[in-house]
Amino acid sequence: MSMLIEVWGDYACFSRPEMKTERVSYDIITPSAARGLVEAIYWHPGMKYHIDRIYLLNPVRFTNIRRNEVKSTLLSSAALSAAKSGAAPVLYTSADIQQRAALVLQDVHYVIECHFTMTDKAAPGDNPGKFQDILRRRLNKGQCYHQPCFGCREFPANFREWHAGEPIPALPVTQDLGFMLYDLDYADPENIQPQFFRAKLVDGVLDCRNVEVFT
Repeated sequence: MSMLIEVWGDYACFSRPEMKTERVSYDIITPSAARGLVEAIYWHPGMKYHIDRIYLLNPVRFTNIRRNEVKSTLLSSAALSAAKSGAAPVLYTSADIQQRAALVLQDVHYVIECHFTMTDKAAPGDNPGKFQDILRRRLNKGQCYHQPCFGCREFPANFREWHAGEPIPALPVTQDLGFMLYDLDYADPENIQPQFFRAKLVDGVLDCRNVEVFT
């Protein structure tokens, strides 16, 4: 079942993993980020989303911002110890805060073309038409499980259905975007592997179908 979903927002950051501490965004939303955005609107264990194409509607614009981030994390082992001893783990913002620079996208606007397939976790009464109707209804009502975002939670994404038959005004931009994160391979939970592909923007469209994936 194919769907067209229009998404837009003020800022976005799809972090390049090779840039380490300072965040630098890819030029366009990644397939995995697009899938996560759609799953935030509607997810069910009986279905799996596949991103087919991403249409670029606004020019790629970067801007520099500085954000306050916390350098420390609370480990699960600390929470377990707290459950046994009663001493709650704490994190003092004044001591752990760090200001970091980020190169983020500004005024982003895309149309995500995706489809879903049924999984073995679908119930006997589940079918593609049912899932498509639920997703379309949630898109029209603005409903979601949690606020969809563009890479970071502080960059919320607006969304609605792009009705089939309407022309998509993708920008006439053709560009080699280099290697981009495609997804994460969870086949071995103890050794999750990132997957990359060679991303090419052709007439404003990033085609994610039948791509060669590298690990």
